Amino acid sequence: MRKGLVILMLSILISTITGSPGCAETFQKWKIGHLRSKDSAIDKDLLVFVEQIRAKTNDTFSFDIYAGGRLGDYSLVQERVSFGEVELFVGPFGTSIDKRLMLPTTPYLVNSWEQAKQIYRQGSVLFQTMAGFLEEQNIKLIGGWPVYFGGIGLTKKPDQPGNPDIVKKMIIRTPPIRSFELTARQLGYTPYPITWTYAKMGLKTGMVSGIIGGGAEGYLGLKDLINYYIPVKDHFEYWFLYMNLDAWKGLSGDERDHFLAAAKEMEDRRYMVAEAQEEESLLQLKKQGITLLELSEKELSVMREKVQKTVWPMLQKDIGPDFDKIVSIVTETEQSK
Repeated sequence: MRKGLVILMLSILISTITGSPGCAETFQKWKIGHLRSKDSAIDKDLLVFVEQIRAKTNDTFSFDIYAGGRLGDYSLVQERVSFGEVELFVGPFGTSIDKRLMLPTTPYLVNSWEQAKQIYRQGSVLFQTMAGFLEEQNIKLIGGWPVYFGGIGLTKKPDQPGNPDIVKKMIIRTPPIRSFELTARQLGYTPYPITWTYAKMGLKTGMVSGIIGGGAEGYLGLKDLINYYIPVKDHFEYWFLYMNLDAWKGLSGDERDHFLAAAKEMEDRRYMVAEAQEEESLLQLKKQGITLLELSEKELSVMREKVQKTVWPMLQKDIGPDFDKIVSIVTETEQSK
């Protein structure tokens, strides 16, 4: 009798610790990261996102938000999500494993916020194409966050900043992504590919005289490191919200719907304010003492045509038929205006 009681108590204790079959603990604590500082626009939007998931799933999930790149450079976090070390992240993609991931950073793919809303969104052909690429890396795309149009930050004023045919004799940092390297060269600069982690050091030491790959809001943290900003609008920055594919497969149908709905709402909410916030970031750069070298529509058109003529064919070879598919869709949106 006593022996049986002891066995029963041990069984209860073990079940409490490990969970019994059919009664497993469903509470999950997940890590989610992003690149900006705490209380930034993306940080606030992610707080709303995770709160919606928590509420809709009756506290099944809890999230630790890691701001400011605390989980590592975005290309490193991409690998960590693939392996399941990090559950969720929002940011761009590295292309060292798969060059096709350059697709969303195709230079001068879209030229307006109106056009961007059609091409860069949850469920679009571009989005679904990227989703297919990333499943091969054990990554599931669930949404996105539009950021800004790109520009160039410089320590000194270049000769004829609006003329891409003039060699600027300036080395500028580019992300280690071929699309940016090719674009910088066609705009008259010498590209030096390094990650964002080392970009500030490059500017401080004079190793580079400028930087491309970001935009006005991203360069606000470079106060005293850059003196000029050129809104060349070389690419549209759209951060993907993605998660570990195994974690996705472990969700119920309702839970998946909640994640997708919250991601869609976050994207829609961001599109409502992103263009105005981009203008505000340009004003903030001016307040920091950075000179904006504004370009005319004619100058932008010349840049756009040159890059599309010289860079796009090289990207098409790297990306394949999906490149042509996306370009044709973009062309259709332009013709439908």
